[in-house]
Amino acid sequence: MGVLYKEVDHIIHRQYKAEQEFLAEYGREKHTIANPYVKLNPYLIAPLTALVMFENEKPAFAKVTVKGKEAAGDMMYRPASDSIHMVLPILGLYPDYENTVVIELSTGETATLKIRTEAADDKLKAPTYMETTSEYLEDFVIMVSPTSPAYTAAYDYAGDVRWYNTLNLAFDIKRARNGRLLMGTDRLVAPPYHTTGVYETGMIGKVYREYRIPGGYHHDEWEMENGDILILTQYLPRGTVEDACVLVDRKTGKILKEWDHQDVLPVYPVGGSGSQDAHDWFHNNAVWYDKKTNSLTFSGRHQDIIINRDFETGKLNWIIGDPTGWPEEMQKYFFKPVGDGEFDWQYEQHACMVLPNGDIMCFDNGHWRSKIKENYVDANDNFSRGVIYRINTDDMTIEQVWQYGKERGAEFFSPYICNCEYYERGHYMVHSGGIATDDQGRHLNVPAAGMTKEIDEGTVHLNSITVEVKDDQVMYEMHLPANYYRAEKLHLYDEGDVLTFGEGEILGSLGVTEEFLTEAPAEPAGMIPDEYKAKFAKEADRLVFKASFEKGTLVMLNLEGENGTPDRHYFVPTTKRPFLAMCVGTFLEHDARAVEFPVSAEGIEGTYKITVTVDDKKYDTGIEVTF
Repeated sequence: MGVLYKEVDHIIHRQYKAEQEFLAEYGREKHTIANPYVKLNPYLIAPLTALVMFENEKPAFAKVTVKGKEAAGDMMYRPASDSIHMVLPILGLYPDYENTVVIELSTGETATLKIRTEAADDKLKAPTYMETTSEYLEDFVIMVSPTSPAYTAAYDYAGDVRWYNTLNLAFDIKRARNGRLLMGTDRLVAPPYHTTGVYETGMIGKVYREYRIPGGYHHDEWEMENGDILILTQYLPRGTVEDACVLVDRKTGKILKEWDHQDVLPVYPVGGSGSQDAHDWFHNNAVWYDKKTNSLTFSGRHQDIIINRDFETGKLNWIIGDPTGWPEEMQKYFFKPVGDGEFDWQYEQHACMVLPNGDIMCFDNGHWRSKIKENYVDANDNFSRGVIYRINTDDMTIEQVWQYGKERGAEFFSPYICNCEYYERGHYMVHSGGIATDDQGRHLNVPAAGMTKEIDEGTVHLNSITVEVKDDQVMYEMHLPANYYRAEKLHLYDEGDVLTFGEGEILGSLGVTEEFLTEAPAEPAGMIPDEYKAKFAKEADRLVFKASFEKGTLVMLNLEGENGTPDRHYFVPTTKRPFLAMCVGTFLEHDARAVEFPVSAEGIEGTYKITVTVDDKKYDTGIEVTF
């Protein structure tokens, strides 16, 4: 078989090539509304989108309607400006269907187009239960991002898929102020799911920017009023994860400000939830900026706490959570429950937010539901819920003022992931996205995302339940046979999401990959054996090494410089961590021995011969790379 080597274009570069090709194709003949140019999936990753282009004799406003399978399913939008040159994104097509698209111009001209889409593979999940009305959901869709094998997809009131993305995108989805989406990239930097950064993408699928972060991205991001982006990250060389946040300049990708949670909190084993270890002691899964208090609120799953920090100074203001086991000097930051109503602390929570009135909302997973191991609650006796707390920072008291989900018991229990959304007082979404059962129907007490073998074999069954309640009445409920990190309600079309042509930007930095300062002694042993399944991919900004090694094998990746260029050596970990919080399993290989190791191109220049040291033998790969 030999060593596999390929050069991989960044999605931004691939999309630009595709764009140049369809624009050239469009320019080969004159297109009018009578014979418009139609390009299905123009940016390669959104199969239920199309682009329609033509020219008018004079400026005109357009109205675009993607006809539903029934009238209530129509998706309609009007571009904000008139034009001679019509560039019309088409969103909301059905898969495996001959879609009807009607274009009406203010000049009175119309066109009815037929656009045939292909069937999707089995990663596009269909709801197993759907209960709502078109009057309630209107032309909104519910978009979900997967943690098990599935696509990021959007569902209408009938449960029909009207959009999906074929990239391996995980974690949060947010609509930015310019109408585009912010979501994590599909490029892994560290196991099990830390990626290079955040994409800014249009609904038609075009990626306009990638914001790269040296420590990688995970879980959540937040757009500030000026456009800058808060991104959750970590400092990988120090050996801990998910315990930092950075503010990124929207125009340049440079890091403007940092918050390290080790500056204000004691680490392992203090405050530990049932999933805590020294590597992932805090597990920051959400960030929220509150303008009124100029503060940041973070969710730390592995300490069962929600914390609030001053935006400018980083000072710790308060902590929501069970104070059991925390040291005396930290007790002043915790709240005391008050009120006559029911009260439960949240455990291993997600998606904290500050409501307009200052209340704190989150998804309380309830995982283990105790700080004391002897009191841990089994999944089949447990519950998850959306909950709202009212806090008083003057007297440090807390009151529970609303919840949904506890009454549903184990059916609604998710030991990991999930979110809530606030629309207005009394109107909320509660998304329980991490439900799993075994063959006997017993609920699992551990995240199922990493159970790739069991999922494939059908011995573990996944579910997610997304509910919207208004004045305590269920207005919407959807079940999907997969696990999904978050759900978001949005319109497919947004006035600000205007397609612009040209190549996207790759901003920020991956940083410099830490080198091993000495070369491990080893004997030359010829070409690397096929049993290691060695593969290399050269990307625009890094080299990615993939292979299979038994646990504990000593592996070094060597870049041997030519013409006097110094050699570079990198230690490749082969000891798998027992990740207790496998939030996303879509990056996992089925081979338990699989190793993936990226080397950033930053700080490297020249041509190098690639060798791999395995224990006491050094193997050639036959590959040379130039940075």
